[in-house]
Amino acid sequence: MDLSLEVMALLVAVAALAGFIDAMAGGGGLLTVPALLAAGIPPAQALATNKLQSSFGSFSASLYFIRSGTVKLKSMWLSIVCTFIGAAIGATTVQHINADVLMSIIPIILIAISSYFLFSKSLSPKPDEKPLLSEAAFAFAIGTSVGFYDGFLGPGTGSIFAVCFVALGRYSLVAATARTKVLNFTSNIAALSFFIMAGLPIWELGLTMAIGNFIGARLGAKVVLGNGQKVVRPLVIIMSMTMALKLLWEQHPQLLQSIF
Repeated sequence: MDLSLEVMALLVAVAALAGFIDAMAGGGGLLTVPALLAAGIPPAQALATNKLQSSFGSFSASLYFIRSGTVKLKSMWLSIVCTFIGAAIGATTVQHINADVLMSIIPIILIAISSYFLFSKSLSPKPDEKPLLSEAAFAFAIGTSVGFYDGFLGPGTGSIFAVCFVALGRYSLVAATARTKVLNFTSNIAALSFFIMAGLPIWELGLTMAIGNFIGARLGAKVVLGNGQKVVRPLVIIMSMTMALKLLWEQHPQLLQSIF
């Protein structure tokens, strides 16, 4: 598909902003997928191309957190494996099962996540506070299930991982965000593999947008480590509620029109 230089430049700029937001709270696809569709990309190719460019952003943020010492891959290897397997199964399953039922539940999950971050008094664990799940239990229960969800559908995956790390793993919000990006990158790669096998990504466009997403994600990761909870907490709330309202509008437009 031939796109003008102006449209390409705009898509790169959108990808950079999406990468910046994604590194802190997730939800960057709210910007990039509509932008790709508006540029005339068919839906299946838009989703695949978005996954291609966003993989570079999640890799950029993950690499920054790993190099800063915020994340130790050695302690996350089982979660990484389980997330990859879950995402691969999800990406396979979605090709054979109607996702409408699960799609209708997502707004409820996102509202619950934003409410948790909004009303929790503290998102920093106490020194003697033990996690509710061991590393292995977290990997099998959360890594596999959320990975499956990301491969199957995807909206709000970063927010779901973050709240699980905070509520069940008892990590600080900064540590949870860093670990979330590692598992986000894992599930992105798993799902992207299936898109590639289907020949769906538009490589030239996806790799061009990836430049912007990579830079934006790196800047977002720096903000997380520099400002931590002050920035991430309200952004997670805003992005979760925005995703929930977007999905509700798509599923039940008359309901929202009657409310607003």
